[in-house]
Amino acid sequence: MHGRANIKAGRDGSLKLGKVSLVKLAAKYGTPLYVMDEDYMRGQCREYLRAFRSRIAGTEVLFASKAFLTRAMAALVRQEGLSIDVVSGNELECALSAGFDPGNVHFHGNNKTPSEIRRGLEVGIGRFIVDNFDELELIAGTASALGKKADIMLRLAPGVEAHTHKYIQTGQTDSKFGLGIADGRADRAVDMALGLPDVRLHGFHCHIGSQIFDIEAYKLAAENMIAFAASVKERTGFVYEELNLGGGLGVRYVEKDRPSSIDQLAELVCSTVVSESKKHGLKVPKLMVEPGRSIVGEAGVTLYTIGAIKDIPGIRTYASVDGGMTDNPRVALYQAEYDAIVANKAKEKPERLYTIAGNACESGDMLIWDIKLPELKAGDLLAVLTTGAYNYSMSSHYNMHAKPPVVFVRGGRAQVVVRGETVKDIMKPQLLPRRLQG
Repeated sequence: MHGRANIKAGRDGSLKLGKVSLVKLAAKYGTPLYVMDEDYMRGQCREYLRAFRSRIAGTEVLFASKAFLTRAMAALVRQEGLSIDVVSGNELECALSAGFDPGNVHFHGNNKTPSEIRRGLEVGIGRFIVDNFDELELIAGTASALGKKADIMLRLAPGVEAHTHKYIQTGQTDSKFGLGIADGRADRAVDMALGLPDVRLHGFHCHIGSQIFDIEAYKLAAENMIAFAASVKERTGFVYEELNLGGGLGVRYVEKDRPSSIDQLAELVCSTVVSESKKHGLKVPKLMVEPGRSIVGEAGVTLYTIGAIKDIPGIRTYASVDGGMTDNPRVALYQAEYDAIVANKAKEKPERLYTIAGNACESGDMLIWDIKLPELKAGDLLAVLTTGAYNYSMSSHYNMHAKPPVVFVRGGRAQVVVRGETVKDIMKPQLLPRRLQG
Protein backbone atom coordinates (compact mmCIF):
# COMPACT_ATOMS: atom_id res chain seq x y z
CA MET A 1 0.00 0.00 0.00
CA HIS A 2 1.43 3.33 -1.17
CA GLY A 3 4.85 1.67 -1.50
CA ARG A 4 5.61 2.13 2.19
CA ALA A 5 6.92 -1.08 3.64
CA ASN A 6 6.16 0.03 7.18
CA ILE A 7 2.44 0.72 6.71
CA LYS A 8 -0.26 -1.66 5.49
CA ALA A 9 -3.82 -2.80 6.00
CA GLY A 10 -4.40 -5.67 8.41
CA ARG A 11 -6.74 -8.57 7.82
CA ASP A 12 -9.51 -6.75 9.64
CA GLY A 13 -9.25 -3.81 7.25
CA SER A 14 -7.62 -1.46 9.75
CA LEU A 15 -4.31 0.26 9.12
CA LYS A 16 -1.11 -0.85 10.81
CA LEU A 17 2.23 0.90 11.24
CA GLY A 18 5.13 -1.25 12.25
CA LYS A 19 2.70 -4.13 12.95
CA VAL A 20 0.74 -2.00 15.42
CA SER A 21 -2.93 -1.17 14.83
CA LEU A 22 -3.40 2.57 14.42
CA VAL A 23 -7.07 2.22 15.29
CA LYS A 24 -6.14 0.70 18.64
CA LEU A 25 -3.54 3.38 19.28
CA ALA A 26 -6.08 6.12 18.63
CA ALA A 27 -8.55 4.45 20.98
CA LYS A 28 -5.91 4.28 23.71
CA TYR A 29 -4.19 7.67 23.37
CA GLY A 30 -6.77 9.80 21.59
CA THR A 31 -6.30 12.07 18.60
CA PRO A 32 -4.49 13.94 17.22
CA LEU A 33 -1.66 11.50 17.73
CA TYR A 34 1.84 11.36 16.26
CA VAL A 35 3.04 7.80 15.61
CA MET A 36 6.63 7.04 14.57
CA ASP A 37 8.05 3.76 13.25
CA GLU A 38 11.24 3.25 15.25
CA ASP A 39 12.46 0.34 13.11
CA TYR A 40 12.19 2.48 9.99
CA MET A 41 14.17 5.34 11.55
CA ARG A 42 16.91 3.00 12.74
CA GLY A 43 17.06 1.47 9.28
CA GLN A 44 17.52 4.89 7.67
CA CYS A 45 20.35 5.73 10.10
CA ARG A 46 22.12 2.49 9.26
CA GLU A 47 21.66 3.00 5.53
CA TYR A 48 23.25 6.45 5.71
CA LEU A 49 26.27 5.07 7.53
CA ARG A 50 26.62 2.13 5.15
CA ALA A 51 26.12 4.11 1.96
CA PHE A 52 28.62 6.86 2.80
CA ARG A 53 31.25 5.01 4.80
CA SER A 54 31.52 2.24 2.18
CA ARG A 55 32.62 4.97 -0.24
CA ILE A 56 34.51 7.42 1.97
CA ALA A 57 35.69 5.82 5.21
CA GLY A 58 35.08 7.82 8.36
CA THR A 59 32.21 9.91 6.98
CA GLU A 60 30.38 11.53 9.89
CA VAL A 61 26.59 11.41 9.66
CA LEU A 62 24.85 14.00 11.84
CA PHE A 63 21.12 13.92 12.52
CA ALA A 64 19.55 17.30 11.75
CA SER A 65 17.58 17.52 14.97
CA LYS A 66 15.33 20.39 13.86
CA ALA A 67 13.36 17.86 11.80
CA PHE A 68 12.18 15.98 14.89
CA LEU A 69 13.78 16.19 18.31
CA THR A 70 12.76 14.50 21.52
CA ARG A 71 14.95 12.89 24.15
CA ALA A 72 13.97 9.49 22.78
CA MET A 73 14.90 10.49 19.23
CA ALA A 74 18.25 11.87 20.32
CA ALA A 75 18.97 8.63 22.19
CA LEU A 76 17.96 6.59 19.13
CA VAL A 77 20.37 8.30 16.75
CA ARG A 78 23.12 8.18 19.38
CA GLN A 79 22.62 4.41 19.69
CA GLU A 80 22.84 4.09 15.92
CA GLY A 81 26.22 5.82 15.83
CA LEU A 82 25.18 9.19 14.43
CA SER A 83 26.31 12.57 15.63
CA ILE A 84 23.78 15.39 15.94
CA ASP A 85 23.41 19.03 15.00
CA VAL A 86 21.45 21.53 17.07
CA VAL A 87 20.23 25.08 16.42
CA SER A 88 19.47 26.33 19.92
CA GLY A 89 20.60 26.05 23.50
CA ASN A 90 17.52 24.02 24.33
CA GLU A 91 18.20 21.54 21.53
CA LEU A 92 21.73 21.22 22.91
CA GLU A 93 20.40 20.46 26.39
CA CYS A 94 17.99 17.88 24.95
CA ALA A 95 20.85 16.08 23.18
CA LEU A 96 23.02 16.15 26.30
CA SER A 97 20.15 14.85 28.44
CA ALA A 98 19.86 11.87 26.08
CA GLY A 99 23.48 10.93 26.72
CA PHE A 100 25.20 12.56 23.75
CA ASP A 101 28.94 13.13 23.98
CA PRO A 102 29.27 16.92 23.51
CA GLY A 103 32.10 16.26 21.07
CA ASN A 104 29.55 14.69 18.72
CA VAL A 105 27.35 17.80 18.70
CA HIS A 106 27.57 20.57 16.10
CA PHE A 107 25.94 23.92 16.83
CA HIS A 108 24.19 25.67 13.93
CA GLY A 109 22.19 28.89 13.68
CA ASN A 110 22.51 32.37 12.19
CA ASN A 111 22.18 34.24 15.51
CA LYS A 112 23.59 32.23 18.40
CA THR A 113 23.25 34.08 21.69
CA PRO A 114 26.19 34.81 24.01
CA SER A 115 24.79 32.36 26.57
CA GLU A 116 24.42 29.62 23.95
CA ILE A 117 27.99 30.10 22.79
CA ARG A 118 29.27 30.09 26.37
CA ARG A 119 27.38 26.91 27.17
CA GLY A 120 28.67 25.21 24.04
CA LEU A 121 32.24 26.08 24.95
CA GLU A 122 31.81 25.03 28.57
CA VAL A 123 30.53 21.55 27.68
CA GLY A 124 32.98 21.14 24.80
CA ILE A 125 30.82 20.73 21.71
CA GLY A 126 32.49 19.31 18.63
CA ARG A 127 31.98 22.21 16.22
CA PHE A 128 30.40 25.62 15.99
CA ILE A 129 29.11 26.13 12.46
CA VAL A 130 29.89 29.84 12.12
CA ASP A 131 27.41 31.84 10.06
CA ASN A 132 28.70 35.44 10.11
CA PHE A 133 31.45 37.84 11.19
CA ASP A 134 29.71 39.02 14.36
CA GLU A 135 29.36 35.44 15.55
CA LEU A 136 32.99 34.68 14.78
CA GLU A 137 34.08 37.63 16.93
CA LEU A 138 31.72 36.62 19.74
CA ILE A 139 32.93 33.01 19.74
CA ALA A 140 36.57 34.10 19.77
CA GLY A 141 36.02 36.57 22.60
CA THR A 142 34.04 34.09 24.70
CA ALA A 143 36.64 31.36 24.17
CA SER A 144 39.39 33.75 25.23
CA ALA A 145 37.50 34.74 28.39
CA LEU A 146 36.98 31.07 29.29
CA GLY A 147 40.55 30.06 28.47
CA LYS A 148 39.32 27.62 25.82
CA LYS A 149 39.77 26.99 22.11
CA ALA A 150 36.72 27.08 19.87
CA ASP A 151 36.57 24.46 17.13
CA ILE A 152 34.70 25.85 14.14
CA MET A 153 33.63 25.35 10.56
CA LEU A 154 32.53 28.25 8.37
CA ARG A 155 29.10 28.02 6.80
CA LEU A 156 29.37 29.14 3.19
CA ALA A 157 26.80 30.01 0.55
CA PRO A 158 28.07 28.16 -2.54
CA GLY A 159 25.72 29.92 -4.94
CA VAL A 160 23.57 26.86 -5.64
CA GLU A 161 19.79 27.23 -5.80
CA ALA A 162 18.16 23.85 -5.20
CA HIS A 163 14.85 23.21 -6.94
CA THR A 164 12.57 23.38 -3.92
CA HIS A 165 10.25 25.87 -2.21
CA LYS A 166 11.87 29.31 -1.87
CA TYR A 167 11.38 29.24 1.91
CA ILE A 168 13.64 26.19 2.21
CA GLN A 169 16.34 27.20 -0.26
CA THR A 170 19.50 28.08 1.66
CA GLY A 171 22.50 27.70 -0.65
CA GLN A 172 22.05 30.75 -2.86
CA THR A 173 24.08 33.92 -2.33
CA ASP A 174 21.02 35.95 -1.25
CA SER A 175 20.21 34.01 1.91
CA LYS A 176 20.06 34.73 5.62
CA PHE A 177 22.42 31.77 6.04
CA GLY A 178 26.13 31.56 5.37
CA LEU A 179 28.96 33.57 3.91
CA GLY A 180 28.94 34.02 0.16
CA ILE A 181 31.77 32.62 -1.92
CA ALA A 182 31.00 34.76 -4.95
CA ASP A 183 30.91 38.08 -3.10
CA GLY A 184 34.15 37.56 -1.18
CA ARG A 185 32.69 37.24 2.32
CA ALA A 186 33.87 33.64 2.59
CA ASP A 187 37.48 34.64 1.92
CA ARG A 188 37.24 37.45 4.46
CA ALA A 189 35.88 35.04 7.06
CA VAL A 190 38.74 32.59 6.44
CA ASP A 191 41.29 35.35 6.91
CA MET A 192 39.59 36.50 10.08
CA ALA A 193 39.34 32.98 11.54
CA LEU A 194 42.99 32.21 10.80
CA GLY A 195 44.00 35.38 12.64
CA LEU A 196 42.13 34.57 15.85
CA PRO A 197 44.33 32.73 18.40
CA ASP A 198 41.43 31.15 20.30
CA VAL A 199 39.71 29.72 17.21
CA ARG A 200 40.59 26.53 15.33
CA LEU A 201 39.23 26.42 11.78
CA HIS A 202 38.67 22.84 10.62
CA GLY A 203 36.82 23.27 7.35
CA PHE A 204 33.76 24.41 5.47
CA HIS A 205 30.05 23.74 5.62
CA CYS A 206 27.14 24.34 3.26
CA HIS A 207 23.47 23.42 3.10
CA ILE A 208 21.68 24.06 -0.17
CA GLY A 209 18.08 23.48 0.87
CA SER A 210 15.48 20.95 1.87
CA GLN A 211 13.16 18.42 0.22
CA ILE A 212 15.50 18.15 -2.76
CA PHE A 213 14.66 15.76 -5.60
CA ASP A 214 17.25 16.92 -8.16
CA ILE A 215 20.38 15.67 -6.43
CA GLU A 216 22.63 17.05 -9.18
CA ALA A 217 22.54 20.22 -7.06
CA TYR A 218 24.74 18.42 -4.51
CA LYS A 219 27.34 17.76 -7.22
CA LEU A 220 27.51 21.45 -8.08
CA ALA A 221 27.71 22.41 -4.39
CA ALA A 222 30.57 19.96 -3.78
CA GLU A 223 32.44 21.25 -6.84
CA ASN A 224 32.08 24.86 -5.68
CA MET A 225 33.10 24.09 -2.11
CA ILE A 226 36.20 22.10 -3.08
CA ALA A 227 37.23 24.73 -5.63
CA PHE A 228 36.96 27.30 -2.85
CA ALA A 229 39.05 25.16 -0.50
CA ALA A 230 41.70 24.89 -3.22
CA SER A 231 41.75 28.65 -3.72
CA VAL A 232 42.11 29.17 0.02
CA LYS A 233 45.10 26.82 0.10
CA GLU A 234 46.74 28.67 -2.77
CA ARG A 235 46.07 32.07 -1.24
CA THR A 236 46.79 31.40 2.45
CA GLY A 237 48.39 27.97 2.75
CA PHE A 238 45.51 26.74 4.92
CA VAL A 239 44.49 23.16 4.11
CA TYR A 240 40.99 22.25 5.20
CA GLU A 241 40.36 18.94 6.98
CA GLU A 242 36.56 18.73 6.93
CA LEU A 243 33.78 19.26 4.40
CA ASN A 244 30.13 19.25 5.45
CA LEU A 245 27.65 19.20 2.55
CA GLY A 246 24.52 19.39 4.71
CA GLY A 247 21.31 17.45 4.24
CA GLY A 248 18.04 18.06 2.45
CA LEU A 249 17.34 14.80 0.60
CA GLY A 250 13.66 14.72 -0.36
CA VAL A 251 11.09 12.16 0.76
CA ARG A 252 7.82 10.97 -0.73
CA TYR A 253 4.73 12.80 0.48
CA VAL A 254 2.41 11.98 -2.42
CA GLU A 255 2.41 9.42 -5.23
CA LYS A 256 3.96 11.78 -7.81
CA ASP A 257 7.06 12.35 -5.66
CA ARG A 258 10.16 10.49 -6.86
CA PRO A 259 12.97 11.06 -4.36
CA SER A 260 16.44 9.64 -4.89
CA SER A 261 17.66 6.90 -2.59
CA ILE A 262 20.27 7.35 0.10
CA ASP A 263 22.59 5.13 -1.93
CA GLN A 264 22.17 7.29 -5.04
CA LEU A 265 22.94 10.40 -3.01
CA ALA A 266 26.02 8.80 -1.46
CA GLU A 267 27.33 7.67 -4.84
CA LEU A 268 26.95 11.14 -6.36
CA VAL A 269 28.38 13.03 -3.39
CA CYS A 270 31.29 10.72 -2.64
CA SER A 271 32.39 10.29 -6.24
CA THR A 272 32.30 14.06 -6.70
CA VAL A 273 34.30 14.73 -3.54
CA VAL A 274 36.94 12.18 -4.52
CA SER A 275 37.25 13.34 -8.14
CA GLU A 276 37.23 17.06 -7.32
CA SER A 277 39.81 16.61 -4.58
CA LYS A 278 42.09 14.82 -7.05
CA LYS A 279 41.46 17.50 -9.67
CA HIS A 280 42.57 20.27 -7.30
CA GLY A 281 45.45 18.35 -5.74
CA LEU A 282 43.81 18.12 -2.34
CA LYS A 283 43.56 15.24 0.09
CA VAL A 284 40.03 13.88 0.40
CA PRO A 285 38.66 15.65 3.49
CA LYS A 286 36.64 14.12 6.25
CA LEU A 287 33.13 14.19 4.80
CA MET A 288 30.06 15.11 6.83
CA VAL A 289 26.37 15.01 5.93
CA GLU A 290 23.31 16.11 7.91
CA PRO A 291 20.14 14.15 7.10
CA GLY A 292 16.95 14.92 9.01
CA ARG A 293 13.74 14.63 7.00
CA SER A 294 14.97 11.54 5.12
CA ILE A 295 15.46 9.70 8.43
CA VAL A 296 12.17 10.58 10.11
CA GLY A 297 9.77 11.88 7.45
CA GLU A 298 8.23 8.67 6.12
CA ALA A 299 8.45 7.07 9.57
CA GLY A 300 5.64 9.28 10.85
CA VAL A 301 1.86 9.13 10.67
CA THR A 302 -0.53 11.58 12.31
CA LEU A 303 -3.95 10.30 13.34
CA TYR A 304 -7.05 12.50 13.40
CA THR A 305 -10.74 11.90 14.08
CA ILE A 306 -13.16 13.05 11.42
CA GLY A 307 -15.76 15.49 12.74
CA ALA A 308 -18.07 17.78 10.80
CA ILE A 309 -18.58 17.14 7.09
CA LYS A 310 -19.73 20.15 5.07
CA ASP A 311 -20.87 19.76 1.47
CA ILE A 312 -20.97 22.87 -0.73
CA PRO A 313 -23.00 21.71 -3.77
CA GLY A 314 -21.07 21.95 -7.01
CA ILE A 315 -17.91 23.18 -5.29
CA ARG A 316 -16.38 20.82 -2.72
CA THR A 317 -16.93 18.75 0.39
CA TYR A 318 -14.99 19.68 3.52
CA ALA A 319 -14.22 17.04 6.13
CA SER A 320 -12.92 18.60 9.33
CA VAL A 321 -10.53 16.91 11.73
CA ASP A 322 -9.56 17.54 15.34
CA GLY A 323 -6.14 18.98 14.49
CA GLY A 324 -4.52 20.92 11.68
CA MET A 325 -2.04 23.76 11.44
CA THR A 326 -1.28 23.60 15.16
CA ASP A 327 0.22 20.13 14.76
CA ASN A 328 1.21 20.49 11.09
CA PRO A 329 1.88 24.04 9.85
CA ARG A 330 3.70 22.94 6.69
CA VAL A 331 0.65 23.23 4.43
CA ALA A 332 0.06 26.83 5.48
CA LEU A 333 3.78 27.68 5.39
CA TYR A 334 4.79 26.28 2.02
CA GLN A 335 1.80 24.57 0.45
CA ALA A 336 3.02 21.11 1.38
CA GLU A 337 1.07 18.16 -0.01
CA TYR A 338 0.09 15.00 1.83
CA ASP A 339 -1.53 11.65 1.23
CA ALA A 340 -3.89 9.99 3.71
CA ILE A 341 -5.71 6.73 4.41
CA VAL A 342 -8.89 6.18 6.40
CA ALA A 343 -7.35 3.96 9.05
CA ASN A 344 -10.57 2.14 10.00
CA LYS A 345 -11.48 1.62 6.31
CA ALA A 346 -8.04 0.87 4.90
CA LYS A 347 -9.30 -1.75 2.42
CA GLU A 348 -12.29 0.22 1.18
CA LYS A 349 -12.09 1.84 -2.24
CA PRO A 350 -11.87 5.63 -2.54
CA GLU A 351 -15.22 6.89 -3.79
CA ARG A 352 -15.54 10.58 -3.05
CA LEU A 353 -13.44 13.72 -3.23
CA TYR A 354 -12.83 15.56 0.06
CA THR A 355 -10.84 18.52 1.29
CA ILE A 356 -9.46 17.90 4.79
CA ALA A 357 -9.83 20.99 6.95
CA GLY A 358 -8.17 21.71 10.26
CA ASN A 359 -9.91 23.04 13.36
CA ALA A 360 -7.90 26.24 13.87
CA CYS A 361 -9.71 29.54 13.40
CA GLU A 362 -7.96 30.30 10.10
CA SER A 363 -9.30 29.93 6.56
CA GLY A 364 -5.85 28.74 5.53
CA ASP A 365 -5.91 25.83 7.97
CA MET A 366 -6.12 23.01 5.44
CA LEU A 367 -4.32 19.69 5.59
CA ILE A 368 -5.15 18.21 2.19
CA TRP A 369 -6.91 19.72 -0.80
CA ASP A 370 -9.00 17.35 -2.93
CA ILE A 371 -8.18 13.80 -1.92
CA LYS A 372 -10.28 10.79 -2.92
CA LEU A 373 -11.30 8.68 0.09
CA PRO A 374 -13.95 6.13 1.06
CA GLU A 375 -17.25 7.66 2.16
CA LEU A 376 -16.49 9.48 5.40
CA LYS A 377 -18.54 9.66 8.56
CA ALA A 378 -17.97 11.49 11.82
CA GLY A 379 -15.78 9.31 14.02
CA ASP A 380 -13.72 7.84 11.19
CA LEU A 381 -9.96 7.82 11.75
CA LEU A 382 -7.76 9.59 9.21
CA ALA A 383 -4.07 8.70 8.99
CA VAL A 384 -2.02 11.42 7.28
CA LEU A 385 1.21 9.93 5.97
CA THR A 386 4.83 11.17 6.00
CA THR A 387 4.39 13.48 8.97
CA GLY A 388 7.54 12.54 10.87
CA ALA A 389 9.50 15.66 9.90
CA TYR A 390 8.71 19.26 10.85
CA ASN A 391 5.30 18.46 12.32
CA TYR A 392 5.89 17.85 16.03
CA SER A 393 8.91 20.16 15.98
CA MET A 394 6.91 23.08 14.51
CA SER A 395 3.67 22.52 16.45
CA SER A 396 2.09 25.39 18.35
CA HIS A 397 -0.52 26.34 20.93
CA TYR A 398 -2.57 28.49 18.58
CA ASN A 399 -6.20 28.64 19.81
CA MET A 400 -4.75 27.04 22.97
CA HIS A 401 -4.73 23.64 21.36
CA ALA A 402 -2.67 21.09 23.29
CA LYS A 403 0.28 19.48 21.58
CA PRO A 404 -0.41 15.80 20.81
CA PRO A 405 1.48 12.87 22.32
CA VAL A 406 4.20 11.04 20.40
CA VAL A 407 4.27 7.25 20.28
CA PHE A 408 7.12 5.09 18.96
CA VAL A 409 6.24 1.66 17.58
CA ARG A 410 8.79 -1.13 17.32
CA GLY A 411 8.50 -4.88 16.95
CA GLY A 412 4.74 -4.80 17.28
CA ARG A 413 4.78 -2.74 20.47
CA ALA A 414 4.01 0.90 21.18
CA GLN A 415 5.52 3.25 23.74
CA VAL A 416 4.79 6.88 24.54
CA VAL A 417 7.91 9.05 24.23
CA VAL A 418 6.16 12.42 24.64
CA ARG A 419 3.09 12.75 26.84
CA GLY A 420 0.16 14.63 25.39
CA GLU A 421 -0.40 18.03 26.92
CA THR A 422 -3.38 18.95 29.08
CA VAL A 423 -4.98 22.32 29.63
CA LYS A 424 -3.09 22.45 32.95
CA ASP A 425 0.19 22.14 31.06
CA ILE A 426 -0.77 25.05 28.80
CA MET A 427 -1.97 27.23 31.66
CA LYS A 428 0.93 26.47 34.01
CA PRO A 429 3.27 29.31 32.86
CA GLN A 430 0.45 31.85 32.93
CA LEU A 431 0.14 34.17 35.93
CA LEU A 432 -2.90 36.05 37.16
CA PRO A 433 -1.83 39.18 39.07
CA ARG A 434 -3.84 39.99 42.20
CA ARG A 435 -5.15 43.24 40.69
CA LEU A 436 -6.84 41.16 37.95
CA GLN A 437 -8.46 38.71 40.31
CA GLY A 438 -12.06 39.14 41.31
